Amino acid sequence: MTRAFVFPGQGAQTIGMGRDLAETYPAARAVFDAVDAALGEDLSGLIWSGDAETLTLTRNAQPALMATSIAAMRALEAEGISVAGHAAYVAGHSLGEYSALVAAGALDLGDAARLLRLRGEAMQSAVPVGEGAMAALLGLGFEDAQAVAAEAAQGQVCQAANDNDPTQVVISGHKDAVERALPIAKARGAKRAMLLPVSAPFHCDLMEPAARAMANALNDVDIANPVVPVFANVSASPVQDATRIRSLLVDQVTGSVRWRESVAAMAAAGVTEVWEIGAGKALSGMIRRIDKSLATRAVGTAADVAEAAKSLEEGV
Repeated sequence: MTRAFVFPGQGAQTIGMGRDLAETYPAARAVFDAVDAALGEDLSGLIWSGDAETLTLTRNAQPALMATSIAAMRALEAEGISVAGHAAYVAGHSLGEYSALVAAGALDLGDAARLLRLRGEAMQSAVPVGEGAMAALLGLGFEDAQAVAAEAAQGQVCQAANDNDPTQVVISGHKDAVERALPIAKARGAKRAMLLPVSAPFHCDLMEPAARAMANALNDVDIANPVVPVFANVSASPVQDATRIRSLLVDQVTGSVRWRESVAAMAAAGVTEVWEIGAGKALSGMIRRIDKSLATRAVGTAADVAEAAKSLEEGV
């Protein structure tokens, strides 16, 4: 069994996520404490007992999801399950790439929390509220979605931002252009085309100011070579060189999240099982739609950790 550990991105957040991990595993609690300390605020209080609207703000959701993923990873480690010992590769969806890098020892937890807070704020401030948008195109492949975006652009920015799976591509750009894309997509055979409730147009050229901010911030952070290769979002290929990782994290802000290609490449590299570590099960659903032969396991609660440990003991 060749395994990959993957980490979710924005949209997976829920109030209460990770709480039972912190209550069950001291190492998981230590993650939330460290993130609170790094940010100088009670983010864990917001995660566990705040309101969903505040948690969903990009500046909060990004470090919160990373903290929950790493808490789950530390709980797994407490059960004897490590990246180095049990995964051939790691990957993460958008901000989840930072979680993957922490899990693989390339990024310090506190540095990742501060970077994600900056990333969230920079992405939010890159485009005035109301000027950008994102939309999901269901039932179109990536090349068709790119064609839709190009037709809708009309001199504005409209790009394919997330290639999630064979049935779902997200486009991003100026609001007018993204809205123009919806009827074009339906005319080209999309089953559904709908605006997404997001606060900014992520992963498109409008995020260039955020990319510059991240380049400056990443220059001041130590990045080590990860213990296993990381499948990078923008290249859909494995990387284990710290210098290359640094530049790819900058490119990721404006570049497409090539998730479908990443999962297919992991399968081609021999991966047979993928564990989604952190909040929710969205990536597991995408993975099954990309390659039905891949076994998936979601590990986001203390019960999930216990079941995962038991499965390895029993050789399941």
